[in-house]
Amino acid sequence: MRATITAKGQITLPKLIREQLCVSAGDKLDFFVSKEGHLEGVVLKMPANRLKGMLPKPARVVSLDEMDNAIAQGASKS
Repeated sequence: MRATITAKGQITLPKLIREQLCVSAGDKLDFFVSKEGHLEGVVLKMPANRLKGMLPKPARVVSLDEMDNAIAQGASKS
């Protein structure tokens, strides 16, 4: 994919890239040049609602009490 730099030094990310990164107007990206001379970018903020569906559903529903007990057991081991 290609993008053109404007006279003001701006580029528009192609739609496919925006969709793959789940970014939209107002989102922040951090750019840097790798040792190999490649331009790399990282999304800096992502609203919580965009996290939905990233992880598979659990095998079973866990209650808050079960979560609290698991946390307490894990904390007592350290």
